Amino acid sequence: MKNQQLRARIRGRVQGVGFRDFARFEARQRGLTGYAMNLPNGDVEVVAEGDKDMLESFLNALRKGPPAARVLDIDSEWSDSLEAFPSFTIRF
Repeated sequence: MKNQQLRARIRGRVQGVGFRDFARFEARQRGLTGYAMNLPNGDVEVVAEGDKDMLESFLNALRKGPPAARVLDIDSEWSDSLEAFPSFTIRF
């Protein structure tokens, strides 16, 4: 089965609370690749690639976030993996 790509935009109190580190940890635990990046408007963008079941589990973790975060909403898009990422990183 072909790997999938998840592109998610997380809104709420998600910057300055360790959200990108949380996303990197959760992604690596699931063998996913991609990145997490703060956006100028206060959202966090996450792009992850890998097994669909692992991506769905990852998305559920993102909905909770780290303890200091308050996730209000997540927009997500699914597509076929581009296999463009060697690991999961934080982008600045």
